[in-house]
Amino acid sequence: MTRHERASDQSWDPDRYARNARFVAELGAPLIDLLEPRPHEEILDLGCGDGALTAELAGRCKAVVGVDASPEQVAAARARSLDARVVDGHDLRFEAAFDAVFTNAALHWMARPDAVIEGIWRALRPGGRVVGEMGGEGNVRRIREALETAAAPCGVDAAALFRWYFPSVEEYRDRLEARGFAVASIELIERPTRLPGDIAAWLETFAERVLLALDAADRPAVVDRVREILRPQIYDPAAGWVADYVRLRFRAFKPSCGEGG
Repeated sequence: MTRHERASDQSWDPDRYARNARFVAELGAPLIDLLEPRPHEEILDLGCGDGALTAELAGRCKAVVGVDASPEQVAAARARSLDARVVDGHDLRFEAAFDAVFTNAALHWMARPDAVIEGIWRALRPGGRVVGEMGGEGNVRRIREALETAAAPCGVDAAALFRWYFPSVEEYRDRLEARGFAVASIELIERPTRLPGDIAAWLETFAERVLLALDAADRPAVVDRVREILRPQIYDPAAGWVADYVRLRFRAFKPSCGEGG
């Protein structure tokens, strides 16, 4: 069995996520204002995670359904008394069921973007909108490069194990428009993000697939090497570790009946 065959899929432990990645929901909160949910609307939260933002939406619209591929995260969302369902974002089966689709920090985990966009299109009613934010071109480039460098001597090709999709503005606009969406706004946002703990916790939370491809005995040394590479680049003695996040934020509309197909 090769190292790549031994690698496991990314897992999402709700407690670990809350401990190491709560900033994802906190920084995504302004996206709800961009969505402008209305009291009469039904909204789909695509990639709802543990439901932190789904709960915010629930207080501002008629109904919200959260979907996520992680059963553990869905269970955590249900514990908030939310309507949350285990659904693969590549295989959305909703038909004209929602006035809006909201998605934060999820689309970059979905490697077949056209399938996701198609599902969003089907889920929306005519005139509906999608508002989203995801990792964009250049997102965590320094962290990725450091992990690739540190893992290579152990025979692990980290780049081949990354499941991230970080598109440019032009690419994602083209994909949306190719399906028929009218793109109202789309932009890349550089967002250096202070991490709540050590860079090792970030790797364990978001790059688990690479770490599990390493022999257990090699992992501490690889993490130490990543830390050594990154310390001059993204560590601030006052602020701690500051990840080089770049986000792609967009707002697009499905035309009303008669305006497109």
